[in-house]
Amino acid sequence: ADAYAEGLSPPSFDKQYVRDYLETLDWNKQAPAPWLPEIVVEKTAQKYREALFRLAGVRMPIVGVVMGSQSDWEVMRHAVEMLDQFGLPHEARVVSAHRMPDELYRYAESARARGLVGLIAGAGGAAHLPGMLAAKTTVPVFGVPVPSKYLRGEDSLYSIVQMPKGIPVATFAIGEAGAANAALHLIAGLTRDDPLLHQRLQEFRERQTQQAESMNANLGRSQAELKPKP
Repeated sequence: ADAYAEGLSPPSFDKQYVRDYLETLDWNKQAPAPWLPEIVVEKTAQKYREALFRLAGVRMPIVGVVMGSQSDWEVMRHAVEMLDQFGLPHEARVVSAHRMPDELYRYAESARARGLVGLIAGAGGAAHLPGMLAAKTTVPVFGVPVPSKYLRGEDSLYSIVQMPKGIPVATFAIGEAGAANAALHLIAGLTRDDPLLHQRLQEFRERQTQQAESMNANLGRSQAELKPKP
């Protein structure tokens, strides 16, 4: 609206990036269209996401919460709840590294173009999901070891944390604390360019401090109750 008021054209939300790129190639429209570089796809997709938000108020997910099985949800929901608490749009999906390898590759390879800025991946046992995601995308991956039936999640932890040099996965604690902290770590990384998100994180930390300090008062009452009455 402001651009129209000033007699200017508003920012383009169509395929202008694609047209501009094809013009640099002197593409003959009668010939098959060439493959587009990733940066052109990303910029075009970003414009459409901006248009969707401005026109319909819809925010597309920026965080992917991925797990190897539905049974991992009891742990991974703590990451989702933390993202909800901070108002970050996200998606949750089951993508098994061993039973759905093709889907895993498609998901990882499309993550950046779809606007995802981080993947929180949880798996148990032979927990290859976070590492395989990291191998197929440059989007940061945050690994959550899910407790396993026989080894209490230690096998999950070792599977995720021992990544080879060059393919990093930020690995967190086993279980619920790891899922929540993975979300908080991702959130902290976004606060640099988002003052409102930074304020929410500061308030979250302050509430934690107040809750911890209140334990002293509760402890005093508990001790008083234990004293024998005269």
